[in-house]
Amino acid sequence: MAIEMAEYDVLVVGTGASGMAAAVTAATQGLKVLVVEKAPVYGGTTARSGGWLWVPGTKLASEQGIQEPEGAARAYLQHEAGTHFDPARVDAFIENGPKAIDFFTSKTCVQFDMPPVFPDYHAEAQGGLPGGRSMVTRPFDGRELGERIAQLAPPVPELTVFGMMLGSGKELWHFLRAFKSFESFFYVAKRFGGHLLDVLRYGRGMTLTNGNALAGRLAKAGMDLGIPVWLSSPVKKLIVEGDRVSGAVVEREGQRIEVRARRGVVLACGGFPHDVERRKQLFPHTPTGREHYTPSPEANTGDGLRLGESVGGWVDPTIPNAAAWCPTSVVPRKDGTQGVMPHFIDRAKPGLIAVTADGKRFGNEALSYHDFVQNLVKACKASGQREFSAWLICDHKHLREYGLGAVAPFPLPIGRHLRSGYLKRAASIAELARKIGVPAANLSEQVATFNRDAETGVDSRFGKGSTAYNRYQGDSLVQPNPCMAPIAKGPFYALKVVIGEIGTFAGLATDASCRVITQDNSVVPGLYAVGNDAASVMGGNYPGAGITLGPALTFGYVAGMALVRTEENQTQRAMPLAA
Repeated sequence: MAIEMAEYDVLVVGTGASGMAAAVTAATQGLKVLVVEKAPVYGGTTARSGGWLWVPGTKLASEQGIQEPEGAARAYLQHEAGTHFDPARVDAFIENGPKAIDFFTSKTCVQFDMPPVFPDYHAEAQGGLPGGRSMVTRPFDGRELGERIAQLAPPVPELTVFGMMLGSGKELWHFLRAFKSFESFFYVAKRFGGHLLDVLRYGRGMTLTNGNALAGRLAKAGMDLGIPVWLSSPVKKLIVEGDRVSGAVVEREGQRIEVRARRGVVLACGGFPHDVERRKQLFPHTPTGREHYTPSPEANTGDGLRLGESVGGWVDPTIPNAAAWCPTSVVPRKDGTQGVMPHFIDRAKPGLIAVTADGKRFGNEALSYHDFVQNLVKACKASGQREFSAWLICDHKHLREYGLGAVAPFPLPIGRHLRSGYLKRAASIAELARKIGVPAANLSEQVATFNRDAETGVDSRFGKGSTAYNRYQGDSLVQPNPCMAPIAKGPFYALKVVIGEIGTFAGLATDASCRVITQDNSVVPGLYAVGNDAASVMGGNYPGAGITLGPALTFGYVAGMALVRTEENQTQRAMPLAA
């Protein structure tokens, strides 16, 4: 079979935020760019995400009257990254982050909104701030994509209401208060009405929010620049000439096409959330690689990492956390399949605790999802629990007011979740304990202690509600602690959570220009890695909302600009990594 040929300046592998950012940046500078995507839809993990970006020192922050203290971001990232702090890459992120945001907001349709307050996850740490670093993608009208809207990857079904994506922040606030406020009720009614009209006319909602909005906006930016995107077109191998990566063999419509890339190839394949073997190697809670649940796209099987390794790149296995951990629940769907529901904010709401199989709390439930899972793993290991899981416990008032996992708040029904076993219910705490198989005496004691603490607003055991981030995710209308209320009025409910992630952190080692480097810090000429295909600049920690997409957009921009300057010394030594 004859192999077809194609020639471009740049080949980008992957259509998530990092890949499209690199493609759009390079194309605006006059380079001829091709984007290929393994899946039949575009958007990657980005399309399923919350659409938040963490970028310090932007104009968006200064417009809110928030000034980034000199050196604060670097100090915070050094605190967070610990032993895997990479000064050169961190400095590149801090320097180029604001430039990337300015570039996209001024030259493309990619736009963001920044709330005046959204604390860093560890705002009390050195360099942490109570706001000014996390921004969210502005909602986008899907009709601007024309026929391409049909190929945009959908959001996670469990994160929608009747197929409608809910925007983070203020919109979610309105939905939780729809029956407490006339303003919120009319907002929700208008939103539902618009969604219904879109479905009747177009077959789907056209108000894109969160990560779907970011994927849609980047796709539109690429369309405006005429960047071709080949879907269902996996890369089979990289082409190496001499010591340089000069392209890749792409399979498209049953044909193998040799794509030459004069300036370079950018790997942006979304990391390895569905690579069972690498999960087995790097995830401490999954001895076979299969005891893990992820809402990430099924196509993200570690292709980029393997391609990089095939030409000398390497993945550091010592990173403290190989992924962005998130407690998840497995949701039985009506069609017999299973969904994976990430639990982002429900744990922080007042009137909820989490216990392991021994019926005891193990940490502050209102911590970030990443920190919550780390505490869960430690507790399960210490108690000898074979399954790394926990139960979320609440009463009827909490469930109907805030919802729990895939269980929506009032007035939506909960019957199907009870029938499927996803949600457990009992008239008393002791009966609930028996239903979920935990010691009744332990669970009763934990609830009683929590209820006593809720009266004073001070969690004597784990400090729930003691940090700025805790309180932000709680309910400000509940005082004295927005994260605490008694678990007192039956019936009582339990929902099981297991360990998942919302993206992988362990990736190819790169330098400050996103060039893939070998274990001895030599550059692999012509090869770049961005997004979750590159090692996280956060060193395996999770400092704030958007620490995946913020660096993804930033380093996509950095890679795009580096490709413009590709006559640089491709074979020079890379900046050394921190020990």
